[in-house]
Amino acid sequence: MPRVSEITEPGSDPILNEMFSKELDTFGAVFNTTKVQAHTPVILKAAKALSAAVDRSGLLPRHLLPLVYLRVALINGCPF
Repeated sequence: MPRVSEITEPGSDPILNEMFSKELDTFGAVFNTTKVQAHTPVILKAAKALSAAVDRSGLLPRHLLPLVYLRVALINGCPF
């Protein structure tokens, strides 16, 4: 059971509507981390922007990104 409740509906918040819609369109579901961070939409938006910046930076070779994501998930004890 999660320690922090998950927000499952974006309600009328424009940031949550945008983030939830993007994930639903791209992945078919909203990530649990997004649902937890939805308690503070501005931080959620900033965290998504940070992830996107790392992805676009080119500092890591494209073929290594999935391995990095997998390793971080394993370190955090999250099934990937």
